[in-house]
Amino acid sequence: MLAFAKDITQNSPKHPEEPKNSELKEYMDYQRALDQERLIYYSIDHAKSKLQEHLQAAMGDQEKLKSYLEQVFPLSRRFADGDTLMLMLRKLINGHNSTNNWYRMNPYFHAVVYESMKEFIKVYNRMLREAPEKAEELKISQGMEVDFDDWVYLFFHDLDFHIGKDLGYTHYPFAKRNTAIQEEITKEMNNGESLEVALHAVKEQFEIDDIAIKVLLDKKIGQQDLELFYTSVENPIYEYLSPTQEGNWGSVDGESLLDHAYYMGANLKVWEWRKLEEAEAVMDELSKIQKK
Repeated sequence: MLAFAKDITQNSPKHPEEPKNSELKEYMDYQRALDQERLIYYSIDHAKSKLQEHLQAAMGDQEKLKSYLEQVFPLSRRFADGDTLMLMLRKLINGHNSTNNWYRMNPYFHAVVYESMKEFIKVYNRMLREAPEKAEELKISQGMEVDFDDWVYLFFHDLDFHIGKDLGYTHYPFAKRNTAIQEEITKEMNNGESLEVALHAVKEQFEIDDIAIKVLLDKKIGQQDLELFYTSVENPIYEYLSPTQEGNWGSVDGESLLDHAYYMGANLKVWEWRKLEEAEAVMDELSKIQKK
């Protein structure tokens, strides 16, 4: 099973404040509608199947692949060609299908998963609108559209592999972190340092992974970085998320890290809902005026 920031096997998350907060409950109902394991599987499988089609059509001609890779894997194509991406996707599928171990991913693999899920969720949400019966067969979200921005916030540790590049989504607070890191990198480079020197200069301050730096430098993935790291599912790698805290990192007393993550996610989602409601209200008012 692929190891993300949170346990993807837990499909019935609960928050202690739900009974007091209808908007939080609505958000948690959305989370409970998602089957994380199936969502991840279909995302990677879709990416693998589509890449296989394009590899076969190209018949080894990398130029024919270029347009597709630029569109679907704009970041990953910088460090891996089509054949290497196919190998990585196969490793991800095999790791995800293993129920006896957790498989941790390095930033190279995170980038591939990020782009695979981004593409599939667009396809899946469109399927929900245009062919809901077909989407229902996948049993991913009980008919609800998947929020990629929210999913990334909850299940990725960071988006350091995306520093300096357009995310295409809000991804708060990761975008805030990436902007802060980029500002420090720019300062270093304005003083005459190379990108590589600048990255190493800010590495300790922001605790940036060595492999994330390789990704940011567009270094081709090597054999040593083409492996997933496994540990038994009996190893409680998510245990630290559950104990209640004392409110010393922005939480409230008696709240766990997991509770806090969902509460923050709900706040971001509610803000999005309200913006949508405001936009719809404006559109309704304009429609009424036009009809007069």
